[in-house]
Amino acid sequence: MTASSGSPGWYLRRLSRMGPREVGGRVGDAVRRRRWRSARPDSPSVTGARFTAVLPAGTIAAVPPDAAKRLIAEADRLMAGHAEYFGVVRDDLADPDWWYDPKTGRRAPWGYAFHVPYRNEDAVGDIKQIWELSRHQYLTQLAAAYAITGNERYAERVAEHLRRWWAANAPLRGVHWVSGIELGIRLLSWVWIRRLLDGWPGAAGLFEDNPVARNQIWHHQRWLAAFPSRGSSANNHIIAEAAGQFAAACAFGWFPSSARWRAGALRSLERHLRSNTFDSGLNRELATEYHGLVLELGLAAVAEADAAGVPVPASVRLVLLRMTDALAAIVDSHLRPPRQGDADDGHGLVVDGAGTDRWASLLATGDAVFGRLAWWPAVTGTDVRTPLLAALIRPYSKNGTAPAVTRPASRPGHFADAGLTILRGPGGIWCRCDGGPHGFLSIAAHAHADALSVEVRHDGVDVLADPGTFCYHGQPQWRQYFRSTLGHNTLRLDGGDQSVSGGPFLWTRHARSRVLVADTSDESVGRWCAEHDGYRPSVHRRRVELTAATKELKVVDEVRGPRRAVHLAFHLGPAIAADLVGNRAVLVWTRDGEDRSAVLDLPGQLSWRAHRGETDPPLGWYSPGFGRKEPATTLVGTGFADGTALLGEFTTVLRFRG
Repeated sequence: MTASSGSPGWYLRRLSRMGPREVGGRVGDAVRRRRWRSARPDSPSVTGARFTAVLPAGTIAAVPPDAAKRLIAEADRLMAGHAEYFGVVRDDLADPDWWYDPKTGRRAPWGYAFHVPYRNEDAVGDIKQIWELSRHQYLTQLAAAYAITGNERYAERVAEHLRRWWAANAPLRGVHWVSGIELGIRLLSWVWIRRLLDGWPGAAGLFEDNPVARNQIWHHQRWLAAFPSRGSSANNHIIAEAAGQFAAACAFGWFPSSARWRAGALRSLERHLRSNTFDSGLNRELATEYHGLVLELGLAAVAEADAAGVPVPASVRLVLLRMTDALAAIVDSHLRPPRQGDADDGHGLVVDGAGTDRWASLLATGDAVFGRLAWWPAVTGTDVRTPLLAALIRPYSKNGTAPAVTRPASRPGHFADAGLTILRGPGGIWCRCDGGPHGFLSIAAHAHADALSVEVRHDGVDVLADPGTFCYHGQPQWRQYFRSTLGHNTLRLDGGDQSVSGGPFLWTRHARSRVLVADTSDESVGRWCAEHDGYRPSVHRRRVELTAATKELKVVDEVRGPRRAVHLAFHLGPAIAADLVGNRAVLVWTRDGEDRSAVLDLPGQLSWRAHRGETDPPLGWYSPGFGRKEPATTLVGTGFADGTALLGEFTTVLRFRG
C-alpha cells in the first residue's frame, strides 16, 4: 500500500516529478503565503459598480417546461434542507455549517488557510464533503428557480446563505481558501447567481452595492492571480481557476486590477485548454468526467466573454468544438461516455435539477453553439443550462474570428493520439479499448493502472464494466483498489500494477502503451490490437475482435517473456448476474423489462473464481458515483504465463444472445 498524500515520503516522491521551473514557482508561492499571513489588505474602494452581463430578453421563456419542472422540484428539496452529496444524505441545508463533514462528523479547524491540514481526514474530515457545498452550485439552482418562477423566497434564501458564508469565511481564513479550483468554481457560481437574480429588487444590494461581497470577489481574484496551479499540477484545476477568474473579471469588472486579471486569466485559459486537450478533442487526462468538467468550464468562460464583448482567441472556440465532436463520437447508444480514469462528480456550472443528463446537456449546448453533424447521436432530453448559455454565446458559424475547420464527416471510432478506440455492433454493443498514455503530465494524477483494459456495454448496460473511482482521500485501501490493475478488465502479472503509484494522485512510473491495429471501418468486423511495457521485461499484448453477425467479442491476451504469475480480471456491471461453472459464465440481466443474456467463455488454462463485495482485500465492487459503491461480480482467473513455452496466450469470448 502506498503512503498517503501529505506524508514525508509522498512529498519526496512528488518533488521528484517536478521540473526546475515548477520547483522555483512553488518556492515563490511558499514565500508569498508566509507574507500574506500577516498582510490581508481590504479590497480597493469602488464607486458606481454595475452589473450589466444580464441574460437577453426572452431567454428564460426558452427553457423547456419539463426541464423547468425538474429544477423547481430540486429547488424545493433544497429549500426544505435536503440534498445528497457523494452518497451522503444531508438534511441541514436550510442552515448549513460550512465547515462540517456529515460523513465523518468532523469539523474543519479554524486558522490561516495555508496551515489547514486539508489532506488529513482525521483532523479535517472528508474534504470533498466540506468543499462541495461551498462551491455554491446549489445556490445557482435556487437562483435559477427564482428566474423561472419569480418566487422571491428562492432569492431570499440565496441572499441569506451568501451573507452567512461571507461572514463565516473571511479571506484567507479556513478550509475554503486552500484550493484554487474551489475558488474558481465558486466565482463562476457567484457570476451566475447575480445574473439569475437580476430581476430581484435585492440583487444589487447583495452584490455590487455590498462592500462585503466586493471584498470577497476581490480577494478570490487576488488569490487566483497569485497561486495558479503549476507544472505537473496544471490539469483541470488550472482551467477551473482561469475560467472562474476570467468570468468574474468580465462580469464583476469593478476593480483597478480587473483588466489585468481578465487578460491573465484569458491567456491561461487559452494555453491550458490547448495543452490539456489532444488534437482529436479528447481530454489528455483520459478521465472522461474531467473532459466534461473542462468542456463545461470552457463554454461558461466563452459565455462571459461574449456577454462582456471581450474578444477570445479563435483557438479557445476551436478546442471546445473539437471536444464536443469527440464527446459525440465516444458515447454509447444511451449517450453514456466511457467510465475511464478518475471521476468525482464535479461540475463547472449547475442550473438543472436531478434527472437531467449531463452528457445530453453538453451535446445540446454543442448543437446550439457549434451545430450538430449528421452522424451525431440524437439528443431527446432537455435541460435549463443550454438555453441560458446559448443566449450568451455567439454561434460558431456567426463568429467572425472563428477559423474554418474540417469536422469529421463520419463518426470517428479511433482516436490515435489518445489511444482510445470504440468498436460498435448491433443491438447497441459498445466496446472501449484502451491503448493510450497512462495519464497527463508527470504525476498523471487522475490516471488508473488500466492499460489495455476493455469496457463493454449492451444497449447502455455495463456488461464488462470499468468499476469507477469511489474515493480520493481518507480510505487508501479503496483508493488503491479502484485505480489498480486488478480493478480493471485487463491482465496483471506477479501481483503488481502496470504503473507504479507514489500516492493517491501520484504515479512514479508510467506503463507505455502503443496501438498496433485499430480498424473500425468495417461494419461487419472491428479489430484492435495494442501492447504495453509495464511488466518489463515481459510485454502484454491484447487483440480484440468484434463480429457483428454473431454478436461475438473475442479478446486474446498474449504475454511475451519469462514465466510469470497471471491474474486476468473481468468486472461485471451491477445489473449482471453470473453463473460460473468451470471456465464458462452465463450472464443474465434485464433491460426495460426484457430479459437479456450472454455467455462468457474464459481461458481454460486459468483457474476461475467469482468474487463479490469482498473487503479484505477489496474485490468485486462497482462505484456508480463518487462516494458510492455497491457489490458487483468480478471473475478472476489465476495461473501462469510463459511466453517462451507457448503458454502465454489466453482467449476470452463474449457472445450476446438474441
